[in-house]
Amino acid sequence: MEPMIVFLALFATVFGIAYVFLSTRNKERLMLIEKGADATLFERKGTKFSIAKFILNIALLFIGIGLGIFSGSMMSWLLGMDMEIAIPSMLFVCGGLGLTAGFFVTRKIEKADNQ
Repeated sequence: MEPMIVFLALFATVFGIAYVFLSTRNKERLMLIEKGADATLFERKGTKFSIAKFILNIALLFIGIGLGIFSGSMMSWLLGMDMEIAIPSMLFVCGGLGLTAGFFVTRKIEKADNQ
Protein backbone atom coordinates (compact mmCIF):
# COMPACT_ATOMS: atom_id res chain seq x y z
CA MET A 1 0.00 0.00 0.00
CA GLU A 2 2.78 2.44 0.87
CA PRO A 3 4.64 2.13 -2.48
CA MET A 4 1.42 2.94 -4.28
CA ILE A 5 1.00 6.11 -2.25
CA VAL A 6 4.58 7.11 -3.00
CA PHE A 7 4.10 6.60 -6.75
CA LEU A 8 0.83 8.53 -6.70
CA ALA A 9 2.49 11.39 -4.83
CA LEU A 10 5.42 11.38 -7.26
CA PHE A 11 3.07 11.40 -10.27
CA ALA A 12 0.98 14.21 -8.77
CA THR A 13 4.10 16.27 -8.09
CA VAL A 14 5.46 15.88 -11.62
CA PHE A 15 2.04 16.60 -13.13
CA GLY A 16 1.59 19.65 -10.91
CA ILE A 17 4.97 21.12 -11.81
CA ALA A 18 4.38 20.55 -15.54
CA TYR A 19 0.88 22.06 -15.33
CA VAL A 20 2.05 25.18 -13.50
CA PHE A 21 4.99 25.64 -15.88
CA LEU A 22 2.92 25.29 -19.04
CA SER A 23 -0.05 27.37 -17.84
CA THR A 24 2.22 30.17 -16.59
CA ARG A 25 4.16 30.20 -19.85
CA ASN A 26 0.91 30.35 -21.82
CA LYS A 27 -0.40 33.26 -19.72
CA GLU A 28 2.86 35.18 -20.11
CA ARG A 29 2.81 34.72 -23.87
CA LEU A 30 -0.83 35.82 -24.11
CA MET A 31 -0.08 38.97 -22.11
CA LEU A 32 2.91 39.79 -24.33
CA ILE A 33 0.81 39.28 -27.47
CA GLU A 34 -1.91 41.54 -26.06
CA LYS A 35 0.69 44.26 -25.48
CA GLY A 36 1.84 43.95 -29.09
CA ALA A 37 5.03 41.91 -28.79
CA ASP A 38 6.38 40.29 -31.94
CA ALA A 39 5.73 36.55 -32.32
CA THR A 40 9.41 35.90 -33.13
CA LEU A 41 10.08 36.50 -29.44
CA PHE A 42 8.87 32.97 -28.70
CA GLU A 43 11.10 31.17 -31.19
CA ARG A 44 14.02 29.26 -29.76
CA LYS A 45 17.44 30.67 -30.35
CA GLY A 46 20.37 28.34 -30.37
CA THR A 47 20.68 24.71 -31.27
CA LYS A 48 17.75 22.43 -31.78
CA PHE A 49 17.37 19.12 -30.00
CA SER A 50 19.12 16.30 -31.80
CA ILE A 51 18.40 12.68 -30.95
CA ALA A 52 21.84 11.70 -32.29
CA LYS A 53 23.63 14.00 -29.84
CA PHE A 54 21.42 12.76 -26.99
CA ILE A 55 22.21 9.13 -27.82
CA LEU A 56 25.91 9.98 -28.07
CA ASN A 57 25.86 11.53 -24.60
CA ILE A 58 23.95 8.59 -23.11
CA ALA A 59 26.34 6.13 -24.77
CA LEU A 60 29.38 7.94 -23.37
CA LEU A 61 27.73 7.99 -19.93
CA PHE A 62 27.13 4.23 -20.05
CA ILE A 63 30.70 3.63 -21.25
CA GLY A 64 31.91 5.69 -18.31
CA ILE A 65 29.71 3.73 -15.90
CA GLY A 66 31.05 0.45 -17.27
CA LEU A 67 34.63 1.65 -16.97
CA GLY A 68 33.89 2.85 -13.45
CA ILE A 69 32.58 -0.52 -12.35
CA PHE A 70 35.53 -2.27 -13.96
CA SER A 71 38.17 0.07 -12.52
CA GLY A 72 36.50 -0.01 -9.10
CA SER A 73 36.56 -3.79 -9.01
CA MET A 74 40.18 -3.77 -10.18
CA MET A 75 41.07 -1.30 -7.43
CA SER A 76 39.40 -3.48 -4.82
CA TRP A 77 41.16 -6.59 -6.15
CA LEU A 78 44.64 -5.16 -6.73
CA LEU A 79 44.84 -2.60 -3.92
CA GLY A 80 42.73 -4.45 -1.37
CA MET A 81 40.22 -1.62 -0.98
CA ASP A 82 36.67 -2.21 0.20
CA MET A 83 34.32 -2.89 -2.73
CA GLU A 84 31.68 -0.67 -1.10
CA ILE A 85 34.03 2.30 -1.44
CA ALA A 86 35.97 1.57 -4.63
CA ILE A 87 33.13 0.77 -7.02
CA PRO A 88 30.76 3.70 -6.26
CA SER A 89 33.59 6.21 -6.19
CA MET A 90 35.02 5.07 -9.52
CA LEU A 91 31.51 4.80 -10.96
CA PHE A 92 30.84 8.48 -10.26
CA VAL A 93 34.29 9.60 -11.40
CA CYS A 94 34.17 7.68 -14.69
CA GLY A 95 30.51 8.56 -15.29
CA GLY A 96 31.36 12.24 -14.85
CA LEU A 97 34.30 11.88 -17.21
CA GLY A 98 31.97 10.27 -19.76
CA LEU A 99 29.54 13.18 -19.50
CA THR A 100 32.39 15.67 -19.81
CA ALA A 101 33.65 13.88 -22.92
CA GLY A 102 30.10 13.94 -24.32
CA PHE A 103 29.91 17.69 -23.74
CA PHE A 104 33.15 18.37 -25.60
CA VAL A 105 32.28 16.02 -28.48
CA THR A 106 28.83 17.61 -28.82
CA ARG A 107 30.35 21.09 -28.78
CA LYS A 108 32.82 20.08 -31.48
CA ILE A 109 29.99 18.68 -33.63
CA GLU A 110 27.97 21.89 -33.19
CA LYS A 111 30.96 24.02 -34.20
CA ALA A 112 31.42 21.90 -37.32
CA ASP A 113 27.71 22.25 -38.16
CA ASN A 114 27.81 26.04 -37.82
CA GLN A 115 30.76 26.48 -40.18
